Amino acid sequence: MTVYVPHNTDDLNSWVKYKPSLCRQCMGTCCSLPVEVNGADLVRMELVDAFELEEPAKKIARRLQKEGVIEHFHAKTEIYTLSRLANGDCLYLDQKKRQCTIYEKRPQTCRNHPGIGPRPGYCAFRIKTE
Repeated sequence: MTVYVPHNTDDLNSWVKYKPSLCRQCMGTCCSLPVEVNGADLVRMELVDAFELEEPAKKIARRLQKEGVIEHFHAKTEIYTLSRLANGDCLYLDQKKRQCTIYEKRPQTCRNHPGIGPRPGYCAFRIKTE
């Protein structure tokens, strides 16, 4: 079976119907999509503790931006967007193995992908090249 390899993750028409077996052969393309996280995710990721969540979210956001962990904070929804590397990859994606370095602690957005996201049930599959 030939699978179309997308070059632009923004082109949702190039995404393929998700099957768990795709992950074993993929470059981790989903890990180059923006990742939105909330306070519970930050606690799971061990970036803040439960007591710090009692602080104003803007204060937490300033600290995490200074540390380079988040690139954006939406004050109205208290949603943080994780920073990405220069190549667009999530900062928690191992660049050689193309696997998540915090898999057990990963955010809910990642846990639910591709069930949620820009095209539910589809993924931006790109075959791993050695």
